[in-house]
Amino acid sequence: MRTIAQGQIESAEGIDMEPNDSAEKPGTSRAAAKAARREQLLEVAKTLYARHGFHGVRLDDLGKGAGISAPAVYRHFKSKEAVLEELLVGISEYLNSGGESIVARHEDGEAASALIELIDFHVAFAMSEPELIRIQDRDLAALPEASRRMVRRLQRSYVSQWAEVVSRARPAWSLDAATVRVHAVFGMINSTPYQARRSSAEVVGVELRAAARAALGIA
Repeated sequence: MRTIAQGQIESAEGIDMEPNDSAEKPGTSRAAAKAARREQLLEVAKTLYARHGFHGVRLDDLGKGAGISAPAVYRHFKSKEAVLEELLVGISEYLNSGGESIVARHEDGEAASALIELIDFHVAFAMSEPELIRIQDRDLAALPEASRRMVRRLQRSYVSQWAEVVSRARPAWSLDAATVRVHAVFGMINSTPYQARRSSAEVVGVELRAAARAALGIA
């Protein structure tokens, strides 16, 4: 049987310091601490998955990176697949909802203005989240099938938003042609920040925006 003294020693060593789910209420300091720990685990996972690949990272590695034990990780995520799911589904939802908001704001305005804002939005994402882009490119297949389908559906929706705006801005282009251009622009934007590490972020951002505008006919 574990004594009180043993429990105090374990807590001091960080082995069992995570809050118990059943004792939490929204808005409490304990709930806030748990939310902060969850975000910390996601940040650790983002770094490790990008560096070593999903299959090269163990749950123990995530716990160690966050300063907690592997069993404590289970209080936040049931598996490392669940961590990957939150990262990739989450970023797909973010991009899709962000695109929807931009398109809605410009629904009655000039398509070119909407397109410029979409470009700025996606460049900002790519510049701030190169690890997530790398993880998605390499480890999407590791997601459970249902989550993988959800990511693909959200991606198609996001591409469709862009393509419809491009076809409005460039009426001479068919929707298929606009879609091809959008995919090409995504490929350029998504790959550049991770590869151009020797250039300043400002230079990379400026050049990406200019190249994307030129590719979509609004230079």
